[in-house]
Amino acid sequence: MRIELAGYRHPDAKRLIEDLQRVYLDRYGEEDRTPVDPAEFEPPRGVFLLGYLEGRAVASGGFRVLDSGQPGFRDGDVELKRMYTAPEVRGRGLSRLMLAELEARAAAAGHRRIVLETGNRQPEAIALYESAGYQEVEKFGVYRHEPDSVYLGKTI
Repeated sequence: MRIELAGYRHPDAKRLIEDLQRVYLDRYGEEDRTPVDPAEFEPPRGVFLLGYLEGRAVASGGFRVLDSGQPGFRDGDVELKRMYTAPEVRGRGLSRLMLAELEARAAAAGHRRIVLETGNRQPEAIALYESAGYQEVEKFGVYRHEPDSVYLGKTI
């Protein structure tokens, strides 16, 4: 898979994000309501990547810098958002490649920890993160009071 810095507003990113939002709708009955400003995913405060196979975008993921003044965040933290792999290419290790690239870019930019929120109705995502060394962290953000939410983080 070829991974490119593309931006949150890129047409391929928009398509994959819409596909991911449909997954949330199917599994949770609503789209992700976490506030997102596409500018947060632009360097130097964030990145948004797309993964391509045979010229087609099949994976996405990004991170944004968080303010340490918010509950659950520390100086140097970034939040992982919009990790997604198209169903027809799952099981090939592409999510793991995207995650590793995001971690490497975050570390190269001087960040110390990646945190994320996912849900217990996404066992495949939880398995990926745990197998990559992510562990439970303090709850944060819009879903911190939701029993279905799972919060994970990793020092990089």
